[in-house]
Amino acid sequence: MAPELFSEEIRQHQSWSAPARTISPFRRQIPNPAKEVFEKLSGRLKERDLPGFEYAEKYLFHLYSRNRRPNTLDLNYRSIGSFLEFLKQKGISHIEAVSRKDIEAFIEHEQDRGLKPVSIHGRLGSVKAFLRHLIEDGVIRHEVLSKKISVKVPDALPKAISPEDVRQLLSVIDKPRNKALVLMLLRTGMRIGELLALRVEDINLAEQKVFIHEARKTGVGRVVYFSGDAKDALVAWLEQKDPRESVLAYGKKYESITYAAARQMFVKYLKKAGLQQKGYTLHCLRHTFASELLNAGMRLECVQPLLGHTSIEVTRRYARLTDKTREDEYFRAMALIEKGEIHGNYRFDHRL
Repeated sequence: MAPELFSEEIRQHQSWSAPARTISPFRRQIPNPAKEVFEKLSGRLKERDLPGFEYAEKYLFHLYSRNRRPNTLDLNYRSIGSFLEFLKQKGISHIEAVSRKDIEAFIEHEQDRGLKPVSIHGRLGSVKAFLRHLIEDGVIRHEVLSKKISVKVPDALPKAISPEDVRQLLSVIDKPRNKALVLMLLRTGMRIGELLALRVEDINLAEQKVFIHEARKTGVGRVVYFSGDAKDALVAWLEQKDPRESVLAYGKKYESITYAAARQMFVKYLKKAGLQQKGYTLHCLRHTFASELLNAGMRLECVQPLLGHTSIEVTRRYARLTDKTREDEYFRAMALIEKGEIHGNYRFDHRL
């Protein structure tokens, strides 16, 4: 039997006797958003008159037919479109003539434009997948990708918010809706897109858990949990929230909050807390969630499914911030060194 998602406790905080009103546009059901995105992108490709646009259109349909998400279709369109636009500027009118040097020149072109290595890496990945598809169809020669072409991406540490700054940030959030949103990000580790798509019926307030039926990034569902302070913030917001709105968070016009609006809200509170110069972003709340759990002693294998990572190696990045064993070993060894309790001679071994 399926779990009771809409808990009785939530019902007690909301009245359902209010008169019906016009359903807001964002709540209308769209039969197939991926199809709409594909058709829109297909039309744009034709309007731009790019070399090989018909192959790009066919490749996007290939992705669509394999149930790729609308966001994936859009990202591939942008990356492949930029590559084809570059070829057009170089005077290449037929994609069959593309060479390895053209791909390398495209990378250099994107670098000159000031794109970050991680952005170029993503675009290159989409372009290479597209070209491999053309190789399989016999459109271009396999020599184009016979040797590895890559962009080195810095392996930066995740940026977490310090406990003092977290307390300072929470102290300046005055609106119940905004406090509920920030605390839910901080205590569940949800991605911002997952939170903005969250519906009240996906929350089990009594058991303090959230059902994410399909993650927007990976397409994999999961269950996450929230703490007592996040529950208190949720209750405070549910007492004010319009019960006729099924989404957890909406704006003044009863439309779903966009990422841009959520980011603007977060930046406003950072300034109010005097933290605007520290480089924190909304995604840092997710980093903070993972780092604090690991610091509290939760095993990596337990943190991974909460974050929705398909590979534990992605989760392991957070362990570099919170490896208490390594830290304790370092200071234990350094204490012996500082006391002069290290004995023995160091000899240079020529065989090494």
